[in-house]
Amino acid sequence: MAALKIATKANQASTLPALLVANYTRTCDQNVSLKVTFEDTESLRSGDNAPLELTIGNSVPTVGCEKAIHEFNSAYPFLLGKNENIIREWLARITSFFPTDYKAVEVPMLQLDSHLTLRSHIVGYSLTIADLAIWGAIRGNKIANAAVKKGAMLNVTRWFRYIEDTNPWIAEAIQAINAQAQEHKAAKSKEGGSYDIALLDTEKGIVTRFPPEPSGYLHIGHAKAALLNDYFAHEKYQGTLLCRFDDTNPSKEKEEFQDAIVEDLGLMGIKPDRTSYTSDYFEELYQYCVKMLKEGKAYADDTEQQTMRDERMDGIASRRRDATVEENIAHFEAMKAGSKEGVKWCIRAKISVDNPNKAMRDPVIYRCNPTSHHRTGDKWKIYPTYDFCCPIVDSMEGVTHALRTLEYRDRNPQYEWMLEALNLRKVHIWDFARMNFMRTLLSKRKLTKFVDQGIVWGWDDPRFPTIRGIRRRGMTVEALREFILKQGPSRNVVNLDWTLFWATNKRYIDPVAPRHTAILNENAVTATVKGARVAAYTENKPKHGKNPDIGTKKVAYSPSILIAQVDAQGFSEDEEITLMNWGNAFVRNISYSLNPLKRTVTGLELELHLQGDVKKTKQKITWLSIEGQELIPVELVDFDYLITKDKLEENDNVDDFLTKETEFRSSAMGDCNVAELRADDIIQFERLGYFRVDRSFQHGKPAVLFNIPTGKAGK
Repeated sequence: MAALKIATKANQASTLPALLVANYTRTCDQNVSLKVTFEDTESLRSGDNAPLELTIGNSVPTVGCEKAIHEFNSAYPFLLGKNENIIREWLARITSFFPTDYKAVEVPMLQLDSHLTLRSHIVGYSLTIADLAIWGAIRGNKIANAAVKKGAMLNVTRWFRYIEDTNPWIAEAIQAINAQAQEHKAAKSKEGGSYDIALLDTEKGIVTRFPPEPSGYLHIGHAKAALLNDYFAHEKYQGTLLCRFDDTNPSKEKEEFQDAIVEDLGLMGIKPDRTSYTSDYFEELYQYCVKMLKEGKAYADDTEQQTMRDERMDGIASRRRDATVEENIAHFEAMKAGSKEGVKWCIRAKISVDNPNKAMRDPVIYRCNPTSHHRTGDKWKIYPTYDFCCPIVDSMEGVTHALRTLEYRDRNPQYEWMLEALNLRKVHIWDFARMNFMRTLLSKRKLTKFVDQGIVWGWDDPRFPTIRGIRRRGMTVEALREFILKQGPSRNVVNLDWTLFWATNKRYIDPVAPRHTAILNENAVTATVKGARVAAYTENKPKHGKNPDIGTKKVAYSPSILIAQVDAQGFSEDEEITLMNWGNAFVRNISYSLNPLKRTVTGLELELHLQGDVKKTKQKITWLSIEGQELIPVELVDFDYLITKDKLEENDNVDDFLTKETEFRSSAMGDCNVAELRADDIIQFERLGYFRVDRSFQHGKPAVLFNIPTGKAGK
């Protein structure tokens, strides 16, 4: 059996292989069957501008529609038939029908219209691959197809419809392969983002890097960058992952943040093959800057910051741009000494004054900062900027592929300029979209402001998008990895909904979270249960009804139980209800407060009916025996988003969109087993939700548990 694999990244290509294969099966006079698989991919290897990749058997993939069709015809030459040379000439025109701009596709359409003036087929007097290829290209192009349907070109429209009407198998072939494509897309969507991004030069393995700045805790955006670099290095290509701390700003960096980043990477299962620090290369970076100054590729500047910003915006050259090499070196040495004069200066790369890409307008590459560095102490008073040191150290450390977020895209030419200016080894760059979440800030500067102003408890606040924060809220590491890796290295920028994130987490915690009971204290109702044993007793029950491996818990029974007010208010007299983990009971009497406005239930009398059918009751409630166990005080905490707007714009003032109340606490009583819970345990209080234990129960202090969202609306 022959095998044919088709990969496309645009609609216009998908019709072509369908027609080729269908025509093959119609005209093949050999006893050969063809197995066809269809794939759509985000990126193909370099080829001509037609987005099609064809693989026949175990051969090397052929990229580009024209090339792929020629490859197909070479494998099955009998398909070309007579007039082979003329057919090849028309096949060479396929890509001219692909542009999605009408003006660009109008010329080849007019040429085709003229050619078809007295013809029913493009070549000869019967259907050929030339008809199939051009017809498929037009059908796959929305602009060209629309022109045909409008009858803008009479001869093309006549020919187009004639091909359809006289060859009904064409529609069947396209329908079949489109169905296969939809199945593939659905499977891919369920599986997650595609990692087939065709990185270049991966034959000998790759080296990626994750370069965090130790000026704060890792948040979920950093986690995506770290996990993607780890995935490509260790799973996709069996390469090397470097972790390099970008410690070039002593004013913001702390060893505390550095240690936290190492720990958080470990928690996510990321183990770099080597850890380094940009500060390890301060001497080399200094020498490279001197080299640029001597070669006239950089200059010293003392322009006031706002003026410099305005000049860069307006494309105005700095008055210091043409200073001599000697002057520039002298100022750099003053910066290095950290003198009173030196702190006024910076070093700028001499790239361009008015480049349309403002990132290329003489960026700053060195600054003077006398602040003591947490690793190098007072040895250095000058520090390189990220844009200067990153490409240099990447090249020095052997990084082959710099995978980074799209926010750096405008600075990619700058990255490449630095390497070329210093004659250093080139590094491939791949951009991917950062993860944005609704009603969430990922700016480290703004998060730091929240911490400093006491809006949150700290960097591990459960309302924070930091790794520590979301883990404290109850996110499992396994769910975190799955969710982020499913996003893949796509370049599509989306504003994700947290409900999808927490829904992933629920799939991990639901099968293993022990079930417990808690009753809210506010207006809790004491109920008397007739038919219960007079003396309290306990029984061992599964902690998880569907997972016996979780173990057992003690459930106490007695004639006196506690029921939540919200449940009691829903009862009517003589109604049959279900007491979970016990059985059915009738509500025989309901007592209410004297206040007619609140209508608070103050007492209940229930009568056991254990032979009742639990499937027939509408209300199935949780309860706690007041006798036979020590009820454990618990504090249940829920949270809201810190900001009220789904997506803050660049000019929005964060203070105008702060949520007034984001923390909600309620007291409750938990069953006796809650006393055994420890910090970080994840449980479910039945009918209340999933919770993570933030502080275990201590006599005199209630246990504190944080509600874990489940992905449902409002939860």
